[in-house]
Amino acid sequence: MEPSKVSVASVDGEGGRDRVSQSNYSSIEAYRSNLLKLSLTTITNMTNETIHHIAATCPINPQQPKSDQKRRRVGSIVQDFSLNTSTHGIPGIARSETIPNRIFWIVSSLIFSGIMIYFVTQSIRAYFEYPTQTSVTVILEWPQVFPAVTVCNYSPLRYDRFIGPFLNYTNALNLTNTTDTSNFTIQQALHIQDFLIYKLNRNESLTDMFYSLDSMMMSCVYNGMSCTSANFTWFLSPNFGLCYTFNALMKTTGQTGLKYNAENGYSGLLEMRFYIHQHQYVPYLSNGRMERMNFDFDVCLFVCVMHRSMHLAPGKHHKLGYAKKINTFLPAPYTTCNDKLNLGMQAMFNEYHDTDYGYSLYLCFVACIQAYTYTKCGCGQPYRWSARSIVLPNTNKIINISLCDFKSTCYMDAATEIMNTKSMWPIFCSDCTQECTYNDFIIKSSSLLAPPKFLLNSIKQFVESSKVPLPTNWSTTWTSEIESSFVSLEVVCETTRAEISSQQATITPVDVISNVGGHTGLWIGISFLSLMEIAEMLFRLIRSQFHRFRRAGETAVESLDTNIYL
Repeated sequence: MEPSKVSVASVDGEGGRDRVSQSNYSSIEAYRSNLLKLSLTTITNMTNETIHHIAATCPINPQQPKSDQKRRRVGSIVQDFSLNTSTHGIPGIARSETIPNRIFWIVSSLIFSGIMIYFVTQSIRAYFEYPTQTSVTVILEWPQVFPAVTVCNYSPLRYDRFIGPFLNYTNALNLTNTTDTSNFTIQQALHIQDFLIYKLNRNESLTDMFYSLDSMMMSCVYNGMSCTSANFTWFLSPNFGLCYTFNALMKTTGQTGLKYNAENGYSGLLEMRFYIHQHQYVPYLSNGRMERMNFDFDVCLFVCVMHRSMHLAPGKHHKLGYAKKINTFLPAPYTTCNDKLNLGMQAMFNEYHDTDYGYSLYLCFVACIQAYTYTKCGCGQPYRWSARSIVLPNTNKIINISLCDFKSTCYMDAATEIMNTKSMWPIFCSDCTQECTYNDFIIKSSSLLAPPKFLLNSIKQFVESSKVPLPTNWSTTWTSEIESSFVSLEVVCETTRAEISSQQATITPVDVISNVGGHTGLWIGISFLSLMEIAEMLFRLIRSQFHRFRRAGETAVESLDTNIYL
């Protein structure tokens, strides 16, 4: 389009010049307006032509962009995790631009992941083997509970109390035919145990035939304070008759009734003097000269006097210094230790007169062996006097049983069978395992000759007032009799340091976590933060899928509504 030509006339004067200027300005504005319209029309035509050409060349499905967007969304989440995770190997795979490079990273990741799994598995298996180690420490325990001290006469029976009922028994069974109480033969001694079992099976008391504490104990002093027979409790032993325990844990008084080393300003000192009346010992019943006493340490637990004891010879003053040692074991699953009394042990402990004894492995086996013996023989082992009340396996009923005759071999066969057949232990002795905690006392003993001469007259007065028959030649031999029956005992705490041997786990849960974390970090770089990255990726994927299904559901509902409307 050619530009419009404008003719300009020559005009004189001011008014003429003004009219010419206005005319020129209007023409220019009209020209500009026409030029702008022409440009817009051209551009519009070109744009429409371009769009139609692109549409014809690459036809577009209106639903396709949304689907591609969803796929790009899921892929971007996985790609974002792969490129930015702290786990080694995965970023290398994601960044690989060639197939060999990608294969290299995949193979490397698989190899080191396998190595990591092996070491992690070994670490976890090592923990579940529950290995342990023993730690020894020394502590200062003050004040310290004074240990229970048990004393027994080495020979259980008093001849003057025993011989009459015994002769009545043997004469009634035509085993003897004598009333002579002064002579006692070895043939008669063979029937002593049968006589005692006979009395026990008839529930007749035997205590009158044994030595009472008052007839033996001349004096008792603990930390400078006098003690009497009221401070002792007793139990019956088939080997030593009546035994007496000082400072036992009682059910009625509990821990408050125990004596401590620091009482009365002392450091733990028990002094006792005994006269054992060895002239009243029953011949052939005990080994040696029958002039010993049993001494036993324990704290709150009854320990078999026969197996853990010290024999103290008469005619001496014995000093026993002790140091405490505590042993502790880990509970399950590290060990099978046990501190709980089963019903069979509780029934047995009822024979110990209000004492609060705890679990003991030895006594647990006594109870279970006695139950098995009763099952097989219909009676119990004759030398287990305290186990005359039993509880059979899988029952809660306490049964009072009689003791077998010593001549029977059934009880011996039963004991041998159960003690050597481990397959029977889970049935009869399932609760019998090592104690979780027990105390030992390391004892140092020393002695010197006793009694001193200044005590002879007081000992003589005690013996003559003890209501125990005197030797026939007492008036002339009383000095030698005292020397053969006097026993002085001193029990002292040597140190307040207590040694603790405690079992500890070699591998703890913290160690397992550290070992697993070390291996995962070393081989493939996984840490707890890496796990959080994986958790974040999974959360984003789940959320993306949830929104996808939600939008698909909404679209389906809208389509259904539209079809219904149509």
